[in-house]
Amino acid sequence: MTKNNTSDSSYTYAKSGVSIDAGNALIKAIAPLAKATARPGANAELGGFGGFFDLKAAGYNDPLLVAANDGVGTKVKLAIDYDLHDKIGIDLVAMCVNDLIVQGAEPLFFLDYFATGHLENGIAERVVAGIADGCKISGCALIGGETAEMPGMYADGDYDLAGFCVGAVERSEALVGQDVKAGDILIGLASSGVHSNGFSLVRRLAADKEWALQDAAPFDDSRTLIDTLIEPTRIYVQSLLPIIRDKKINALAHITGGGLLENIPRVLPNDCHAKVNADTWQLPALMDFLQEQGNIETAEMAKTFNCGMGMILAVSPENVDSVMQSLSDANEEATIVGEIVTGEKGCSVSGSGGTWGSDHDWESIFHG
Repeated sequence: MTKNNTSDSSYTYAKSGVSIDAGNALIKAIAPLAKATARPGANAELGGFGGFFDLKAAGYNDPLLVAANDGVGTKVKLAIDYDLHDKIGIDLVAMCVNDLIVQGAEPLFFLDYFATGHLENGIAERVVAGIADGCKISGCALIGGETAEMPGMYADGDYDLAGFCVGAVERSEALVGQDVKAGDILIGLASSGVHSNGFSLVRRLAADKEWALQDAAPFDDSRTLIDTLIEPTRIYVQSLLPIIRDKKINALAHITGGGLLENIPRVLPNDCHAKVNADTWQLPALMDFLQEQGNIETAEMAKTFNCGMGMILAVSPENVDSVMQSLSDANEEATIVGEIVTGEKGCSVSGSGGTWGSDHDWESIFHG
């Protein structure tokens, strides 16, 4: 038999640490943010059990759906520790929509998952405002999400994020690497910073080296070091979508975890090898700082960070000039960084300073 509780107090969900009222207040507060992301096919209204999207209203005839989900990693811990919650949501959207655009897909709608120990609506609303900003930048609708208040699972003030995005591409425009061939030119699009990969190493360096993150960055006295690190991931969707629809891109690689060495091979046929010339661009000052502070080997840099390149395009030689012009018109910093050659599937990065690394064993990395 269970022991009788002599207390006359009545148990409630709120007393256990979960406030349904706070959750309802958050939904009410963020509803206008979601509504501002409305686009053809979605009205972005919140409150139902699910969100609808009308592909016909979005103008598709023979679409393939493409789905992606991702998080922000431990970059979110920097946002928490330094009360910089306003832009971390852009990272969340960027990590998903940039993965969709490499398939040729237009991001259509986005849902977020916000988990915390105790819901602080001021913070949650700032995070969701950033998510809404990311959706507007990429042209997709924020149609819903989930806020999970889980006392005991997270320390006070901590939270975590996940994002889920669905896009569509006409069947004839899908990018799956089938058009990549020897002779294609590789074009790199500049990153906005560390993006959202490698932050466990960044945070370890910050702690071990006792960086004063709120002081001016040693390489840029116009910004604090924390501002350079927290800079949101660049969203490339609107710059690339028109070029994809003109069928002038053969493949795209989003440079995330694994860096150049491990991401470019993901879009290559078995008989193609990517040769990247590291002398064609300057390693950004932030990346140079990280490498110097951690005495990081070049091969480790190439597999951990984007090293200044957030997206790589494979383009037929006859289309390079027009693609470069389109990217310039879209305010992208584009650089020709290498080429595709016949060879074993993989990627090599080298320059006058030596070889960053070479990945030939792609299958074991992703399927071993």
